[in-house]
Amino acid sequence: MTKFGYKLMTEEHGPKALVENAVRAERAGFDFVSISDHFHPWHEAQGHAPFAWSVLGAIAHATQTIEITTGLTCPIIRYHPAIIAQAAATIAVMSDNRFSLAVGAGERLNEHVTGELWPSTPERHAMLAEAVEIMRKLWSGGVHSHLGDFFSLDHAQLYDLPDEPITVTLGVSGKKSVALAAEVADGIMATSPEAEFIEGFRKAKGKDGPSYGEAGMSYAADVETAIKTAHERFAFSAFDWSVNSELRDVAGFDAATKFVRPEDIAEKIPCGPDPEKHLEAINQWIDAGYDHIVLLGVGPDQEGFIDFCEKQLFPKLK
Repeated sequence: MTKFGYKLMTEEHGPKALVENAVRAERAGFDFVSISDHFHPWHEAQGHAPFAWSVLGAIAHATQTIEITTGLTCPIIRYHPAIIAQAAATIAVMSDNRFSLAVGAGERLNEHVTGELWPSTPERHAMLAEAVEIMRKLWSGGVHSHLGDFFSLDHAQLYDLPDEPITVTLGVSGKKSVALAAEVADGIMATSPEAEFIEGFRKAKGKDGPSYGEAGMSYAADVETAIKTAHERFAFSAFDWSVNSELRDVAGFDAATKFVRPEDIAEKIPCGPDPEKHLEAINQWIDAGYDHIVLLGVGPDQEGFIDFCEKQLFPKLK
């Protein structure tokens, strides 16, 4: 059965609003929430970037049944994997095993802030594989040391561990990342509805795993407002990850998208109040075989978006 999630955009909302929206999403019948883990927003117009892990602790305490995941956390530069292992274990305990961890190779936008050099994609993938290995070691209990190609661990032990294993999904955008996911993760997370990602993972892994997809949507009472909001806040979505993973800062994204037109974004993101338009975009993910679909509502009116999902979309999706 397909599960539908609500996207907690740390780039667009402050910490208190994110917790309130997670509670609203649970009440509205969403199956899970997925939170972005950013140090910076993409655009100045988005205006937020609270610490995702503090917000996750509050959400674990404020909700009762809704599942929780990241989307995505990069455990290789800004964070040491031991810190994410501890953070994930803590949220899993606090939420009574409702938490799973989705990881990726990150964006320079967020990871350069500590002054570390931004590695090439192959190196980031190798770092990510080693990071997942370290996290799984720590989640297994006991004392662990590790001396690897990228990370060291010195007699580290996690004392608060969940009763159930933490599921790890890995962000994918092509054959190499799908192969990496099959090697080290339990499932995949994607931002484009490609059936071959699921097929490639299944073939390499020898079994199915959870598959997460993210459907961007701009809901508003009229089409013009929805397009305007999407253009102001999501112009970066005009580019693929060959660009989005490499730009350094918010000013860079604002400059790079200067000539992206509102109609360019409207072609990528369904805009307006017509549920059929949004259902068409969501059904692309369903038809591709994804079993966890995150609904991302662009803009400040999250109460309206959640209400729209509950009353207009869920009766047809569920």
